[in-house]
Amino acid sequence: MNVTIRRLQSDDSALYRDIRLCSLAEDPTAFLASRREDEARPMSEWRTRLGGATDSAVFGAFANDALVGICGVRRPSRDKVRHRAQIWGMYVAPETRRHGAGRALLRAAIEHARSIPAVDVVTLSVNCSNLAARSLYIDAGFVPWGIDRDAFRVDGVAQDEEHMSRTFESRAPH
Repeated sequence: MNVTIRRLQSDDSALYRDIRLCSLAEDPTAFLASRREDEARPMSEWRTRLGGATDSAVFGAFANDALVGICGVRRPSRDKVRHRAQIWGMYVAPETRRHGAGRALLRAAIEHARSIPAVDVVTLSVNCSNLAARSLYIDAGFVPWGIDRDAFRVDGVAQDEEHMSRTFESRAPH
């Protein structure tokens, strides 16, 4: 399967909304957001999320012109944590998994974070029960550093999240 990765733009907002809502319905334990919450967002918010801010981006994986995967990266706005970036919202459609789309999306997000001046650390969180995602992140150089027990609940069931980080060795302070 041939997959192309590119940064999503405002023009992609309808496609992005559709796959995001699909991801929240298919795998509600993988995300803090709920489908109900995201369905209520106006299209203007979806366009803004994909706007041209240099400190954040959402990447899309395309197979035969269909958006089959997404991954976001953002830099916090607070001064004391601007040396960090966070990967969020990673999703690959089930029929596309195990063909390299997730790895390519993650690589694009990491490289975007690396391109932001003064960002030394990339973080993410993953549901402890999502072993495939956890393995992907560890293979990409992320190191687990803690577990947040009962981080959120889906249908009343507690979900644990594992926090991970990856440091850009050449830029980390000594």
